[in-house]
Amino acid sequence: MVSDQNGVTSSIKPQQITYIVPGVENFDHAEISMFVQRAQENSDSALLEFAWVELLEKNKRVTAEELAEMIFGSVEPLECYCAHVMLSEDEVYFTVLETKGSRSIYGPRPAVQVEELLRRKLAKEAAEKELQEFVQLLKSAKAMPLDAKPPKSSWMVEEKIRQKIKSLESYAIDACTNDDQRKTAGMILRAMGMVKTASSALNLLINIGFFPVHVNLDLLKFNTRTDHSDEVISAAESLLSDSYDPDEIERKDLTHLKVYAIDVDEADELDDALSATRLQDGRIKIWIHVADATRFVQPGSIVDREAMRRGTSVFLPTATYPMFPEKLAMEGMSLQQGENCNAVTVSVVLHSDGSIAEYSVDNSIIRPTYMLTYESASELLHLNLEEETELKILSEAATLRSIWRRQQGAIDTATLEARIKVVNPEDPEPIINLYVENQADPAMRLVTEMMILCGEVVATFGSSNNIPLPYRGQPQSNIDTSAFAHLPEGPVRSSALVKLMRAAEIDFRKPIRHGILGLPGYVQFTSPIRRYMDLLAHYQVKAFLIGKSPPFSAGQLEGMASIVNMNARVAKKLFSSSLRYWILEFLRRQSKEKRYRALILRFIKDRIAAILLVEVGLQSSVWVSVGADVGDEVLVRVEEAHPRDDVLFLKEIVIER
Repeated sequence: MVSDQNGVTSSIKPQQITYIVPGVENFDHAEISMFVQRAQENSDSALLEFAWVELLEKNKRVTAEELAEMIFGSVEPLECYCAHVMLSEDEVYFTVLETKGSRSIYGPRPAVQVEELLRRKLAKEAAEKELQEFVQLLKSAKAMPLDAKPPKSSWMVEEKIRQKIKSLESYAIDACTNDDQRKTAGMILRAMGMVKTASSALNLLINIGFFPVHVNLDLLKFNTRTDHSDEVISAAESLLSDSYDPDEIERKDLTHLKVYAIDVDEADELDDALSATRLQDGRIKIWIHVADATRFVQPGSIVDREAMRRGTSVFLPTATYPMFPEKLAMEGMSLQQGENCNAVTVSVVLHSDGSIAEYSVDNSIIRPTYMLTYESASELLHLNLEEETELKILSEAATLRSIWRRQQGAIDTATLEARIKVVNPEDPEPIINLYVENQADPAMRLVTEMMILCGEVVATFGSSNNIPLPYRGQPQSNIDTSAFAHLPEGPVRSSALVKLMRAAEIDFRKPIRHGILGLPGYVQFTSPIRRYMDLLAHYQVKAFLIGKSPPFSAGQLEGMASIVNMNARVAKKLFSSSLRYWILEFLRRQSKEKRYRALILRFIKDRIAAILLVEVGLQSSVWVSVGADVGDEVLVRVEEAHPRDDVLFLKEIVIER
């Protein structure tokens, strides 16, 4: 684009350009680059500073030609252009006062301003040098083999490096606290030749070994407490060393009972256990023993306050982050096989129809006989051993309770659920152990029914004695279950019913009907080591048992519950997202030819169906061919599985007949 003497702008082709330099014939434009290079070589900021000092004293303005005369003693083209370059690129000593055509007149800046600009310039140069050194560290770490990368702790030693790493980390999880962090992360990514995205920052941190390949970003995003402070651990150890039991005299000795603790095989905290017998009149008596966490912790103590902040233990495929310090939870509070353990025991005598005939709530001491997994408990039930009569009685009681609750309007929502345990999650290819739990499994049914029974008794006990408790309810949705009788019992019917259920409610003054469970009232009570709301119920009930007023009013419970439930929701989301990530990672590793059974739960739109992968315990969606209906099984294969992007594409395998 060119402008003529009249200011008219036009475009011309490069072939039409002729360079004309006055006094030079047949000028070769290739000499321009050499000319510019020589001018750059002659540029010297020290010369500019010398000129600035002299001109400032004289309070004199200057042009490029005058500066060339002053510092080079010449006004030849090279010297003039060199002076022009130094003045036009200078950001410290001179400023443009006015411009006439293509000529500018410069004036020296005040000394105070120059001093400040020099300070900024030096700081900028130092920051740029620091950035380049950091980028070299990143490039070096990135190039190292996996087993030789610097440990995460090495990036945390030096403050300047730590701040840059933290900026990248915050950028990766979209949690920058200020513009400086965003700017720093952006500069680092740009210097590394990467686009400015969260995924770029994440990949960079993985490639340098700061993050493991399968880093759980949600743990970082939610700022989940994974460790307890030294102060809390110290307080917990003091509680463990204190052997005093304030309820010792009041405890009922139940060590003569055969006690079954049934849980998943990797359970660290055992909250509950069961006993049963048949009375002479033929009725069944059940004891539901719950670990007495309040034997160690009191409301308002440092350990209690930390537990309330957490709200719940966090269970992930890769790790468990307990609500209480691990040693206190595992060694002090948790039920131990063959050891005398403090408990709060709910004992119940059932009518022949499964309803409650009698009940009591007592401080107790028990000695757990068996620690069983669900699988081993189901196997014992199947074997029907004569010496395990008590377990058979518990199973019979569970059946009675299930039938009775259904008569009261309870809705069965049993389905298949995945459970995953990841071994060495820091490895790029950790071992993934996947189990699919059938909630209709006999042992799982047994434990579920007993926990529900305990919740009903505690709600009745609280109501009878005017104890403020977190009474849970779920409004009856007027669900006519007979309308779903055509659906296969199990996951398909459960899925249809769950879609119609309304949200749960909590009242802290009196029981409210729990329509889904078919109960007049319900209080979660069986997991005080894992859930803070259960612990609150223990505080209230335990105070009543020893003749004291409950420590919390209904209003106080409500305020505490709002905080606790918020943290519990975060823990639930963490569990769900982490479980799904590892299921997708499991599927990603399988052969592309592998077939999976998929149960059609419902149709979302046209032929797109919501399905349950039976061998995996994961719900997803897939397009199914005409003729397939709800409740049918189809075969699918995994087309794509990207755990980090939460992407799963399935395709039906149509078998020609």
